[in-house]
Amino acid sequence: MTASNTKADDKNAGPGAAVRMTAWVRGRVQGVGFRWFTRAEALRIGGVEGFVINLRDGRVQVVAEGGRMECERLLEWLRAGDTPGSVSGVTEIWHQPRGGYDGFAIR
Repeated sequence: MTASNTKADDKNAGPGAAVRMTAWVRGRVQGVGFRWFTRAEALRIGGVEGFVINLRDGRVQVVAEGGRMECERLLEWLRAGDTPGSVSGVTEIWHQPRGGYDGFAIR
């Protein structure tokens, strides 16, 4: 799925609207505590449920559901350079939330 598949309603949802943000983080992001710190940041922000997982190709995938503003804060953190390792890029898509998460997990 690509960003072009994102529904306009999801992308333009207000700050309090519930959304699902899926992000793929590229760079040196495995073996450096990236997942642990991402979970900690999601918990610090609050109001975000989902998971973070290492992918076989070296990227890290982050799936976050919650308020639009909280998911945007997590995305900003992923891009800010305050993360462990070295992020060379982040790609994200937005959708309607699916639910079914209990907190924010490391997978």
